[in-house]
Amino acid sequence: MEERGNISIHTENIFPIIKKFLYSDHEIFLRELVSNAVDATQKMKRLSSIGEFTGDLGELKVKVAVDKEAKTITISDNGIGMTAEEIKKYINQIAFSGATEFVERFKDTAGEKDQIIGQFGLGFYSAFMVASRVEIITKSFREGAEAARWDCDGSTEFTITSAEREERGTDIILHVAEDSEEFLEPMRIRTILDKYCKFLPVAVEFEGEVINNPNPIWTKQPADLTEEDYKEFYKELYPMAEPPLFWIHLNVDYPFNLTGILYFPKLKNDFEVQRNKIQLYSRQVFITDEVKDVVPEFLMLLHGVIDSPDIPLNVSRSFLQADSSVKKINTYITKKVADKLSDIFKKDRETFEKNWDDISVFVKYGMLSDDKFYEKAKDFVLLQSTDGKYYTIEEYKALVQANQTNKSEQLVLLYTSDAEKQHAFVEAAQSRGYNVLKLDSVIDSHFIGMLEQKLEKTTLKRVDSETIDKLVETDETKESVLNDTEKEELKTVYEQAINNKNMTVEVAPLAPDDAPVVITMPEFMRRMKDMNRAGGGGMMFMGEMPDMYNVTINANHALNQRVLKAEEKDKLARQAFDLALLSQNMLSGAALTSFVKRSFDLMTQE
Repeated sequence: MEERGNISIHTENIFPIIKKFLYSDHEIFLRELVSNAVDATQKMKRLSSIGEFTGDLGELKVKVAVDKEAKTITISDNGIGMTAEEIKKYINQIAFSGATEFVERFKDTAGEKDQIIGQFGLGFYSAFMVASRVEIITKSFREGAEAARWDCDGSTEFTITSAEREERGTDIILHVAEDSEEFLEPMRIRTILDKYCKFLPVAVEFEGEVINNPNPIWTKQPADLTEEDYKEFYKELYPMAEPPLFWIHLNVDYPFNLTGILYFPKLKNDFEVQRNKIQLYSRQVFITDEVKDVVPEFLMLLHGVIDSPDIPLNVSRSFLQADSSVKKINTYITKKVADKLSDIFKKDRETFEKNWDDISVFVKYGMLSDDKFYEKAKDFVLLQSTDGKYYTIEEYKALVQANQTNKSEQLVLLYTSDAEKQHAFVEAAQSRGYNVLKLDSVIDSHFIGMLEQKLEKTTLKRVDSETIDKLVETDETKESVLNDTEKEELKTVYEQAINNKNMTVEVAPLAPDDAPVVITMPEFMRRMKDMNRAGGGGMMFMGEMPDMYNVTINANHALNQRVLKAEEKDKLARQAFDLALLSQNMLSGAALTSFVKRSFDLMTQE
């Protein structure tokens, strides 16, 4: 038997188009061909299960072999095979109407190229991206079928002849082109197989070794799995990572098909490096780890696997953005994650609190970026006070309601962004019976703003943004031991001693045991600068503005009464001011040197 003919297409340029435009990454040819072989093998298994094939199935597997000397790559299967007529039907007749126009439309859009093969059924022809000639030797499972060989040199011409093959199945033989000889290196092939074929549902053999896990745990029922199974699979996915905190097993078949496992890693504050750790599969074939449109952005901090047959192998960015199934998957995953966290919180709050430092950034990020997630998470997001205790939002509001409601009937939540640096302010607040929160993560400047928007009649103030009396303002007024003339004189002394136009000086009657000089940055300015540093959430111009501070001189402190009586008022005032700077780690360089010298001078004066 011998037949010659032309591949039925609507353009003579099909192979240059395939080679130049269809895939931005040529290594995908192996994924396509191995996936086809797996499909043929699974069809064989299916035919046997329904009684359409009654013979011996044998050991179903796909084999990949490299022959550097012959310069060939062979993908073999013992699946359903093809007759000569089926080769003509499935290989030769390519429905590629308007191919040139279509490719011209997408040639400058790298993200769309990968979609073309999937849309037009050209998976097999990706072989010509690396091969100058391709042979198919195949034998159908049908009784009495004869083996056939198809041969094509990359033009539109082909030959079909009889072939020698005892067993059913197909060999695809790629005669590798000179510009693609990198794919004759076994390590290169192994790397590609490990990337795309690691969890294919049929055993894939390379160099005498099965290189895949055909039954990954996401294909099994949660009831059949142990905690150790989940941990071992995580180690298989991420060999160098710390063990996960916990996980979610996804399994839904309506209104879309989706399976998978999402793991919660230990995030701490460094979440940028965590991205692109979720792997997207379609029927156990790896597609991509860039899952932004399948998974909400904040969930990209998770690790794991999502598998959905509703997402084709050759996806483009525009497909993911527009596809209704993808949007449903996105919503479903968000709900499942929120439900899982809520369940852990309700059933085992102790474990939830123990893991809070590792997942807090993730939960807060989710609340900031997704309103539906916020509605669920507001009941389990935790606020930690400086004494190490954890509270839900409602628990914390109830705790501080009586003592931290100001004269405008606003609840004031006090926080520190650095308990060590702001220790004096924290201590001053606690001495008044106030409770102080720790909000010191990379995302908290944004989280604080969100809480003020969401919580009624509630404001948040950093403990060092005002003097203690102004943090939670009441109708109570303090009397000053200084008269107006003395207060004005004291203000002038400090203004001259400080000599800094970015420092606004005021004299106020604080408690006698409060600090003599208090330096604060207004809450608005501090918050905008914090947000700007955290990632542009504030006003960009704030990053260019100089730091502005309020300097409050305690009129009722004995030191300031002494300043008014001192011969060297300026020297003593500067010393008190520098001590305030020093308490906030704001004194350095020449100013610190001057302070030390002045301290010795004052200590040695009689």
